Amino acid sequence: MAAVSLRLGDLVVGCALPANLFPPFILQIVNPPKDLKKPRGKKCFFVKFFGTEDHAWIKVEQLKPYHAHKEEMIKINKGKRFQQAVDAVEEFLRRAKGKDQTSSHNSADDKNRRNSSEERSRPNSGDEKRKLSLSEGKVKKNMGEGKKRVSSGSSERGSKSPLKRAQEQSPRKRGRPPKDEKDLTIPESSTVKGMMAGPMAAFKWQPTASEPVKDADPHFHHFLLSQTEKPAVCYQAITKKLKICEEETGSTSIQAADSTAVNGSITPTDKKIGFLGLGLMGSGIVSNLLKMGHTVTVWNRTAEKCDLFIQEGARLGRTPAEVVSTCDITFACVSDPKAAKDLVLGPSGVLQGIRPGKCYVDMSTVDADTVTELAQVIVSRGGRFLEAPVSGNQQLSNDGMLVILAAGDRGLYEDCSSCFQAMGKTSFFLGEVGNAAKMMLIVNMVQGSFMATIAEGLTLAQVTGQSQQTLLDILNQGQLASIFLDQKCQNILQGNFKPDFYLKYIQKDLRLAIALGDAVNHPTPMAAAANEVYKRAKALDQSDNDMSAVYRAYIH
Repeated sequence: MAAVSLRLGDLVVGCALPANLFPPFILQIVNPPKDLKKPRGKKCFFVKFFGTEDHAWIKVEQLKPYHAHKEEMIKINKGKRFQQAVDAVEEFLRRAKGKDQTSSHNSADDKNRRNSSEERSRPNSGDEKRKLSLSEGKVKKNMGEGKKRVSSGSSERGSKSPLKRAQEQSPRKRGRPPKDEKDLTIPESSTVKGMMAGPMAAFKWQPTASEPVKDADPHFHHFLLSQTEKPAVCYQAITKKLKICEEETGSTSIQAADSTAVNGSITPTDKKIGFLGLGLMGSGIVSNLLKMGHTVTVWNRTAEKCDLFIQEGARLGRTPAEVVSTCDITFACVSDPKAAKDLVLGPSGVLQGIRPGKCYVDMSTVDADTVTELAQVIVSRGGRFLEAPVSGNQQLSNDGMLVILAAGDRGLYEDCSSCFQAMGKTSFFLGEVGNAAKMMLIVNMVQGSFMATIAEGLTLAQVTGQSQQTLLDILNQGQLASIFLDQKCQNILQGNFKPDFYLKYIQKDLRLAIALGDAVNHPTPMAAAANEVYKRAKALDQSDNDMSAVYRAYIH
């Protein structure tokens, strides 16, 4: 991208990387909070997101002027979020234009009045200068008082950005033209309260003035405060703040304020973190934990996989038992129920390192019976247990955009907040042990069945003389359009089955989901049909390819 000259106050379009996966953002370059350090490395600007009122550091090469690229962006981006941002920026421009016209008119009137006044009072020009000096002092004092009022009232108007509050509530003397954008510094106290107010406004449950705040989670309230006071680690974005939403089902959702602003400023827990299993998912998770400043000890059955993470600052554990005994919270992410049990119950396994107060979080996708058995043995030794399987793939794991489904020890779930924020965009607390395993299997059952249907449609198009690319183009313009659909179809059209989610694991999840249905006498005929197709693909030696290789079961 050609270099552009940008300055404070400019409207810009920000392009996330990779650009083909994420829509652009409409931003305004603004002043950062006084206590927020600028990231090291390449030049970047602090920006406000139109449509979400979030803020972030964005590298300059990802920015281009809004007005010059407005029409181009509108043509190629039809998403609801982007359109909301366009509407927000156009409303901002209309208001700014109206203020400029009013200020210009008032300025002209005041100039005429001042000229008339000067003609009448020329003999006393010395006195007049003293009066003007006093008047200017009062204006500055009033503006200072206005900033104080913004600070004290910011918690009541948390839905507005700190910049907007500073613009709308700083009083100006009549006829005084608006100050240049360069002078629009954000009052520090307003910024701190405003950043708090935004996420807290997302609570679905709103207590009355007389009702005590009993269901709100004090841990996450403290976590939000710690983000706004002194961020320990400041990376590219600062907007990945938590929203805690109590749903009617009783589950809790921790969501990123803006999932497009990946891996924001996180205050990492001071607890020592262990991680067992560095496969497709585990590798990305550990990398993000390290990037966000966590202290991590790693172990993998194939020890060579640990080398890269040791170079990034991780410590090496010789056995699972050693990792658990030296860490406060140990995460594990392995392939299937047998691997999960062996890791805990086997020689030098997790159970041998468990003692009262030690915490174990199993992120493997397994059945409810397996995870319940593991929870019982961990708790019997005085440990704390949480299941937390993840929905996503290798790319989402690398990007820190996984969806985490958790169940078990609620206090441990809260203790894992900075870890979950580093590795994912959203996490849900689903209650007692076993619920997350069931939900994860249902999610993957839907995903696996959908993938088989995509492959079936593409092969049917081929044998009936229809263009597979045209079919994809049609699907991408309809209600089924999604990143998943496009990526998997592209894999098939290009014959590229490099694993992003192993075929053997989606077949395993389908098998476990069918067994879950059998246990409660619930029919799962669609999943059963899809499972047979994946079994055929495995027989064709596609186990270690991506799930999209199920396509080959239809053409052989």
